[in-house]
Amino acid sequence: MTKLSKSSSNLSLLGLSSEDLEEFALQEGEKAFRGRQIHEWIYQKGAKSVDSITVLPKRWRDSLENKGIKIGRLDEINRVVSEDETLKLLMGTIDGEIIETVGIPTDKRLTVCVSSQIGCPMGCKFCATGKGGLNRSLNVNEIVDQVISVGETMNRRPTHVVFMGMGEPLLNIRNVLDSIECLTNDIGIGQRRITVSTVGIPDTLPNLAKSAQERLGRVKFTLAVSLHAPNQTLRESIIPSASSYPIDSLLEDCKKYIEFTGRRVSFEYILLGGLNDKDIHAEQLSDLMRGFQSHVNLIAYNPIAEENFKRPSQSRVNGFRELLEYNGVAVSVRASRGRDKDAACGQLRRQTIDKIKIN
Repeated sequence: MTKLSKSSSNLSLLGLSSEDLEEFALQEGEKAFRGRQIHEWIYQKGAKSVDSITVLPKRWRDSLENKGIKIGRLDEINRVVSEDETLKLLMGTIDGEIIETVGIPTDKRLTVCVSSQIGCPMGCKFCATGKGGLNRSLNVNEIVDQVISVGETMNRRPTHVVFMGMGEPLLNIRNVLDSIECLTNDIGIGQRRITVSTVGIPDTLPNLAKSAQERLGRVKFTLAVSLHAPNQTLRESIIPSASSYPIDSLLEDCKKYIEFTGRRVSFEYILLGGLNDKDIHAEQLSDLMRGFQSHVNLIAYNPIAEENFKRPSQSRVNGFRELLEYNGVAVSVRASRGRDKDAACGQLRRQTIDKIKIN
């Protein structure tokens, strides 16, 4: 029972594999097939409580409830749907915290943007999530349930997962990797359709590559590094944690990651109007990317109330992209979704918390 997800006094079955659940059943004095039944009811039938798994003997269901063993699903607090059908879900944990997750639909895919922590310690100045600091990291069941809940709410099967919600995934890497294993093996979302985003934590990328290979057998998910500036001085001004991780060291670690995994790295670059979106910045970014097995995603900034950063004009976004392309950089512009409904990461959660405090 050592692999059960622990959340306060709760022990959660969500996140466990069929083999894990078979072992759990045997440890409970039941037949192994009971574990397979639990697996089917959790991942295929969407069971939200142990008592709802009616194929299990009533005496065992009662025993599990008495021991505090639960499925580990979250409670929906609020949902907001924007004009472009982007979904924002606020989910409540057993210890009273609030998680924000987003479902982004297109004709051919449903991408779920999941959180890995409650809050964030990195303090990026353009991000609403970090304004309140870090509460704690999420458990495996709390990460996986975001994907399940978005799929249930939108009545569509999620096809892609991006760890780009609240928190810094590399500060919760064990649970993130366990979640990827569950999403891949138990829910059926291939690793190539999963992206892990990081602002950069010193001395972690080479270890991430090794840990991922040991845990997952192979590294096929995409690593996305939040760069947001083409030089150290500018990067430190908007990402305080960058002061302990020089951009040259970050890029060197990215190269080591590429050598170990054979996977290219994506670089996220939020364009802040008048600050990091000038031609000189595009030229500097091109120099950084030269000879790199990489791809740059440009993202126009979504304003938050606490900061005065501006969203760049579409012509400036296009000009920045064209300069990168002219310099041979693989680049794409990510379309903004849900702008009419608190699009910035963590914004809806913060507004909800503020309302709770006021009331």
